Amino acid sequence: MKLISWNVNGLRAAVTHGFMDSFNDLNADIFCLQETKLQAGQIEMDLPGYHQYWNYADKKGYSGTAIFTKIKPLNVTYGIGVDEHDHEGRVITLEYKDFYMITCYTPNSQAKLKRLEYRMSWEDAFQAYINKLNETKPVVFCGDLNVAHNPIDLKNDKTNHKNAGFSDEERAKFSELLASGFTDTFRYFYPDQSDIYSWWSYRFHARDNNSGWRIDYFITSKSIDDRLQDAKIHNEIFGSDHCPVELDVDLKG
Repeated sequence: MKLISWNVNGLRAAVTHGFMDSFNDLNADIFCLQETKLQAGQIEMDLPGYHQYWNYADKKGYSGTAIFTKIKPLNVTYGIGVDEHDHEGRVITLEYKDFYMITCYTPNSQAKLKRLEYRMSWEDAFQAYINKLNETKPVVFCGDLNVAHNPIDLKNDKTNHKNAGFSDEERAKFSELLASGFTDTFRYFYPDQSDIYSWWSYRFHARDNNSGWRIDYFITSKSIDDRLQDAKIHNEIFGSDHCPVELDVDLKG
């Protein structure tokens, strides 16, 4: 099964920059989006063969997620069941017979970490949510998790220490999540691969210089490690400040 995740940083803008060509070329079984920046009715996606599921933020033009899937789920859930965290359209969960599939857009801690306290609250609530699901069946979740876990995961680790996305607090939460029974699939296959990133600032020619961060992930329950086949970062694909990431995995419906 081929799974794709992409923070499109505004789907309407991405569509004008070749999104559909990339979507068709990737030909995923399940295609997850983050930061769609849409409200209901603001775009019509003609995706033959795919079921579409959307979660919109209350605030217009902000956040938002979507999943396009060839495999119809048994059940669909929007949010994580915590009112404090369920107004920004950040999570969609598809339940299948043998696994859960989740797209997630983790809150950014923002400049000077002004939203770090909220981010920590989110981390605890989201971890509780996926850990509960993991008690029932394996979980596959993906998205822009807004954290570079280790120094290898960004170009300039020393100058970014204590900045949003590379603070000690965020990295510790990510370590805690993995320790609770999950696998960072890219590092599972490529533990020492450096200089490969999924997000680049639009400033300072960052993408031209490959001065980026790996903050987009596929995370899976450790119980299915033996069914993982490959993980890829499609840094050859443009159309957003993020590029798509891929997981190939043997999953039943």
